Amino acid sequence: MSHERISVRRRDLPDLDACVRVLAEVHESDGYPVNWPEDPAGWLAPPESSESPAAWVALLDGRIAGHVCLSPARPGDTAPEHWSSRTGLSPADTAVVSRLFVSPKARGHGIGALLLTETVRDARERGLHPVLDVVTSDRSATALYERQGWTLMATGEQRWGPDQTVQVHCYAAPAAPAS
Repeated sequence: MSHERISVRRRDLPDLDACVRVLAEVHESDGYPVNWPEDPAGWLAPPESSESPAAWVALLDGRIAGHVCLSPARPGDTAPEHWSSRTGLSPADTAVVSRLFVSPKARGHGIGALLLTETVRDARERGLHPVLDVVTSDRSATALYERQGWTLMATGEQRWGPDQTVQVHCYAAPAAPAS
């Protein structure tokens, strides 16, 4: 996908260093991720398995400016469970959007929307419904999802460790257009 000075493509292994640098800028600016990972590259690209996420990067003028992943639903994922209870379908029929971030220097170009659109397209090609969760304090992310037509399914607590509970919003992508 390409749009003027912006392009979106699958993330390659050599992209990880640049992705980690952009993630560090986002963490410094916005506090995302809430807990800085011990191994940021591993957080973005877990070891290969049958359920490894698909990932994309956005480039602005040839430089990595954003990132997103799309993963299968895993046990304990909040958004797939909410979607399942609303639709009566299995959580396995979802794909989880995660690790979405855009460099503070590159905002205002629609990069987040382009990355989100790419994950939705990919999930639908696989017959899956995209869902996600986001900490309630991340108002810019929730504004993006709502501008893109995503539906807030629920707000609740999610345990991120033995001593940490966070409030998250769970969203579902809009229904696929009828064909």
